[in-house]
Amino acid sequence: MSKYILKRLVISLLTLLVIIFVLFLMLDLMPGSPFNDEKLTEAQKIALYAKYGLDQPFFIRFLKYLQNMLHGDLGVSYVINKNRNVTDLLGNPLLVSIRIGAQAMVIGSILGLLLGIAAALHHNSWIDSLCSIVSILGVSIPSYVFALLLAYYIGFKLKWAPILYNSNNPVNSSVLPTIALAMFPMANISRFARSEMIDVLSSDYISLVEAKGVRERPLIMHHALRNTMIPLVTIMGPLLVNLLTGSMVVEKVFAIPGIGMLMVQAIQSNDYNVVIACAFVYSAMYIIMMLIVDILYGVIDPRIRVAKGEK
Repeated sequence: MSKYILKRLVISLLTLLVIIFVLFLMLDLMPGSPFNDEKLTEAQKIALYAKYGLDQPFFIRFLKYLQNMLHGDLGVSYVINKNRNVTDLLGNPLLVSIRIGAQAMVIGSILGLLLGIAAALHHNSWIDSLCSIVSILGVSIPSYVFALLLAYYIGFKLKWAPILYNSNNPVNSSVLPTIALAMFPMANISRFARSEMIDVLSSDYISLVEAKGVRERPLIMHHALRNTMIPLVTIMGPLLVNLLTGSMVVEKVFAIPGIGMLMVQAIQSNDYNVVIACAFVYSAMYIIMMLIVDILYGVIDPRIRVAKGEK
């Protein structure tokens, strides 16, 4: 297992290196520059390019960026917050997105798992149909639509929760965006949990456990649910990363100062260092989450751990 983890770490680092290279290349080929202010003369623009090293060849800039990154330096912002370190600029928005995304994932996972189990245990009944309808709606309707509906009816009409995000009251102002973001993972996990639970309950393995006289509750909790969780872990990883890094549109609806909003601003203003840093955070979190998913496979099902050890 340790060799497998080490191999995945090496592959992950190489993947991040390729991602940074591609980002650098794409931004280098993009039209425009961070210094599009019409008030700037050509001489001033040339001076700014020289100041930030943007006049140097592509590969030299790329190697310097990698060298600085190894020391924790992601460069400075050119436009959004001039000359401010990007690492400091990312700090608070990333924490806001992680908190709201984690809340949405916890709520969505619990509700989705409960809906999926209820639908599977009452297969082909009205409960199954109701849970399926909820899942289809959650998958079909985008998160920003839920966000707009919640903002209008819950926030504006009923005034049960604030619409706009307030840093002085983060708990109450994160209620609506958390619910909006939780709908998609809830629907996906519910669908997968229902499908996998039905397959597991109809398997020979469960029939053997039932023949041994195991009661229904221990049968579901210790045998059926554990086998159901293996494929669920696969989809929960990417879902969690998407939520942790924030939904750009949902953040826009509720004026949340998260990393999604920061990335939109950086792209619109050609703030290269901020764009690369945000994309790097997205990629790193996704790769780390998928590595954790692989490790959890071995924890949930020892047979997977043994198989990897043999390979």
